[in-house]
Amino acid sequence: MKKIYDSAADALDGLLQDGMLIAAGGFGLCGIPENLIAAIRDAGTKDLTVVSNNAGVDDFGLGLLLQTKQVKKMVSSYVGENDLFMQQYLSGELEIEFNPQGTLAERMRAGGAGIPGFYTKTGVGTQVAEGKEHKDFDGETYVLERGIVADLAIVKAWKADDTGNCIFRKTARNFNPPAAMCGKVCVMEVEEIVPRGSLDPDAIHMPGIYVNRIIQGSHEKRIEQRTTRAA
Repeated sequence: MKKIYDSAADALDGLLQDGMLIAAGGFGLCGIPENLIAAIRDAGTKDLTVVSNNAGVDDFGLGLLLQTKQVKKMVSSYVGENDLFMQQYLSGELEIEFNPQGTLAERMRAGGAGIPGFYTKTGVGTQVAEGKEHKDFDGETYVLERGIVADLAIVKAWKADDTGNCIFRKTARNFNPPAAMCGKVCVMEVEEIVPRGSLDPDAIHMPGIYVNRIIQGSHEKRIEQRTTRAA
C-alpha cells in the first residue's frame, strides 16, 4: 500500500469535504503541519470544525484558515496569541468549545483507542462542565468527556519511514500522537523520510499503523514570541 505522496495537495486528494472535523497536531507554532494546512486553505474546504490546542497566529499555521474564514468551530485550549481568532469569536463568526489541555489530549487519545468517553474532575464547577453529565465516585464529582473521532488528522513528525513509523523531535511531539490516533484517516508531513528498518524500534514514538499518507515538506522554523534585552 502506497503511503508516500509527492505533495500536500496530492496527499489530501479525495479526503476533504465541507463541514468535516479535522484534528491538527501542534502546540503554538511547534510541530504544526504547516504544509497540509496551506493545502487545505488552497483547496477552499469550508465550514470546518478543527480540534487543536490553539489556532496558530494571525498569518501562520491554522491562522491561515481563519483568514479565509474556512473554520466554523474550534475545539481548543488556548487562543490568546491570535487576534483574528478573538475578533471572529467576539463578532459571532466563529464558535469555540474550550477544553483544558489535558482533557483535550485525552479526548483525542480516547477516540483513537475506541473509548467513547471518560470521567474527569478537571473542569467540575466551571463553564467547561456546563451541560455535561456529572457522576460521583468515592464522594468526588466527575464530569463526562467524550472521545474525539475526527474525519481527518493532520500531523507533523521529524523522521518517518515509508510505512509511517515516526519520531517526533523534542517538544514537537506535543499533540501530534493523540491527533494522529483519533483520525479516521491520518496524513503526516515529515522533515525526512528514511529507509525502512533504519529507525531504532525502541525510539519510534508512533507506529505507522496510525498513518495513511505521508509527505516530505519544507518547514519554516518560526519563534512564536521573541523577547530580547539590550546587551
